[in-house]
Amino acid sequence: MGTNGSTMLEPLRQGLPPMDPATVSNAATCALPARYDAVREARRFTRGTLGQWDIGDRFDDVCLVVSELVTNALRHALPADTARDPEQDPPVRLHLMRWSERLVCAVRDPSRESPDPRDPDVDDDCDAESGRGLFLVESFSDGWGWHPVTGALDGKVVWALFRLPSAG
Repeated sequence: MGTNGSTMLEPLRQGLPPMDPATVSNAATCALPARYDAVREARRFTRGTLGQWDIGDRFDDVCLVVSELVTNALRHALPADTARDPEQDPPVRLHLMRWSERLVCAVRDPSRESPDPRDPDVDDDCDAESGRGLFLVESFSDGWGWHPVTGALDGKVVWALFRLPSAG
């Protein structure tokens, strides 16, 4: 799906996070509106969910990554002129999944375009902020990746993995 070698940043793997969904201990999902205030909504949802799951150690990192993933979905996967059908499933959805020592944040959007990280040392254009979100995702998470959605839904899921301290 991407070209190897030309970008400095490659996902850990282009596929599902390396965990069995059947063994998940907690899961929560949140449909997000196609508006930029959805980023604030996603942070609020993440804060509440991690509080319920008693995961405080990586809270700041997780919230930053969730903000970047949701912002990328809104900016790149939802063009401003896209018509919205209120009967349809909301176009962006945040999923949080927890295993005993792992947390995965995944954002689904309707675009099949692969995430396009840009090298901040090379990109020197006036839109300097754009394209750096995935470098933040890589820096603050323990791995990330993406995969196309299969089945009745269209689009892709971009996910980030966090290691959690073992209980005990």
